Amino acid sequence: MTDQGPHVARKLRIHGRVQGVWYRAWSRQTAQQFGLRGWVRNRNDGTVEMLVQGAEDLVERFIARSREGPPAARVERNDVEDSDEPAPEGFEGRPSA
Repeated sequence: MTDQGPHVARKLRIHGRVQGVWYRAWSRQTAQQFGLRGWVRNRNDGTVEMLVQGAEDLVERFIARSREGPPAARVERNDVEDSDEPAPEGFEGRPSA
């Protein structure tokens, strides 16, 4: 993927049937394909939360794909907000919170 445009960070909260359907693994794989940094984790309320950082056009493409996720997922809502949180190198899975 090309790295174009300004860099941004977005915090996502994915609602729906997104736990136990490989959503976190799909997120890591897709973010790595786009060359994005960040993390993903399950939340105790049944959502998936993630931080995604990289070139704005690639982050927006990732967000668009996250609205569907892997085949077994059923995304009902995807809340997105800007974030100032620094992302780790790479894209990692984190423990549930």
